[in-house]
Amino acid sequence: MHELGIMTGVMESARSAAEDAGAERLLAVTLSVGEMTEAIEDALQFAFEALCEGEPFFEGATLTVNMIAPKSRCLECGTTFSHDRFHMFCPECDSFATELIAGRELQIDSIEVDLPDDEEA
Repeated sequence: MHELGIMTGVMESARSAAEDAGAERLLAVTLSVGEMTEAIEDALQFAFEALCEGEPFFEGATLTVNMIAPKSRCLECGTTFSHDRFHMFCPECDSFATELIAGRELQIDSIEVDLPDDEEA
C-alpha cells in the first residue's frame, strides 16, 4: 500500500509548512493526484485518517483529493486526448508514440491552518 508512504510525506510537508507559518494545528489538506500514479483515493483517505489519529496537531483535519485523469499528446499527429490508464493509442492516427501530459501529478494544492489569535497589549 504505497498510499501510506505518500500520505506520510504529505503529512510531514504539511506539518512543516504549517509550523513555519506559526500554526497551532492543521485544518485541511487538498491534493491533486494523477490516476497514473495508481494511488487509490479511498486508500489515501484511510491513510490520512490513520496518520491523524492521536495527533493533536491533525485532530479534525480533512483531506480533499482531486484525481487527475490521464491526458496525452500524440508525437506523430499532435492530437491531444484523454484516456484511461491502459489505452494510450492516439484516437486519430492509432500511433502509440504518445507523451503523457497529465495524470502523473502528486502535489499538495493547499493547506488550511489554525493560526493563534494575536493578543493586543
